[in-house]
Amino acid sequence: MAGLSFSEVLLQLEQLIAERTTKIADASRAKSEFLSRMSHELRTPLNAILGFAQLLEMDHLTSEQTESVEQILKAGRHLLDLINEVLDIARIEAGRLAVSIESVSVKEVIQEGLDLVAPLAVARQIQLKVEAAGLSDRFIFVDRQRLKQVLLNLLSNAVKYNRPGGTVSLSYAEVEGGRLRINVSDTGPGIPTDRLGQLFIPFERLGAEQTGIEGTGLGLALSKRLVEAMRGTLGVESTTGKGSTFWMEFPLSVEERPAEQLSAEGPRPVEVAAAARGAFKVLYIEDNLSNLELIQRLLSRRPEIKLLSAMQGRLGLDLAREHRPDLILLDVHLPDVPGMEMLRLLGEDPKTRHIPVVVVSADALPTQIKRMLDAGAHAYLTKPLEVRKFLDVVDGALAEILKKRSASS
Repeated sequence: MAGLSFSEVLLQLEQLIAERTTKIADASRAKSEFLSRMSHELRTPLNAILGFAQLLEMDHLTSEQTESVEQILKAGRHLLDLINEVLDIARIEAGRLAVSIESVSVKEVIQEGLDLVAPLAVARQIQLKVEAAGLSDRFIFVDRQRLKQVLLNLLSNAVKYNRPGGTVSLSYAEVEGGRLRINVSDTGPGIPTDRLGQLFIPFERLGAEQTGIEGTGLGLALSKRLVEAMRGTLGVESTTGKGSTFWMEFPLSVEERPAEQLSAEGPRPVEVAAAARGAFKVLYIEDNLSNLELIQRLLSRRPEIKLLSAMQGRLGLDLAREHRPDLILLDVHLPDVPGMEMLRLLGEDPKTRHIPVVVVSADALPTQIKRMLDAGAHAYLTKPLEVRKFLDVVDGALAEILKKRSASS
């Protein structure tokens, strides 16, 4: 840069920085698009496998058929867990994992985790103990759902890898630096000191794959990354023959928040169940034939619904304008019109802007879900579908439509 003035040197530096920033942004965007596509491509076939298996589960089957369906569901859900964990790790490493840090009640999350793992503990005759039961509540800065995900992983591991009739103890206490430590201890065989460092390596199960105990080998690797994404620390202490303690530390929150009121999904609305046959029209826009057939089978259990379908976005728009359905189910990755564009076009047309749209997509990225909801989607359901949740969302949307009809009549 000899012979250049200071301003010229500064200009060239600014240009270099701008070019580097653009390249980084492009690489980040490419990673995000790759993860979105991978999520979609992997989840789409699983939607058919798990969806039709859940339909079979709801039919009258012989004991042998029931066992076969249970094996399909068990294998499918194991594969879904593996896909979710791989994609979560990839999102973290690509810097694309969204966390929502807030002040969270430790007692609330602990109780939720214990409630979820209790059936597994009962089945394996493991006693659950909360040694912090007498302590006052504490609040920490974390992402509530991510913390629950990690806690459930640690608790389920403590149960699965325990000895028969063993104990799982959960406690928490304040430590130095304005932080709180949560401990999950078991009475299992323990882990040799020289193998502790391998615990958080993806797919490393330390020989547990030979025991018949289910697992992907990704739970602890993902948990460590999630805890660190929440500005926390995850560690382990173990004594061979006595058991292990996995611990997490997070920053304490000074201000407490009121406990959230969690609404439980109720039964199917009576007024919807009593509606006349074909009283509602639902349009499903989906280019995958097996997914379309699955929804057709699901909604055949709702005689009050007449289902229309389109395998292309533009045809779906035409059907929406012509038939004015009560509800639209929309896939995101259509061959001709992107899902976001479909939402925009439906929202701009006076004939369709009032119709609620439920997105049904294999793209489970939180950023994608937020974008679609912000763009006006009534709800966002990810594939593979949970059949009962899907039917609850459809029933709820139709119940709202029925109320509006009654109010206007």
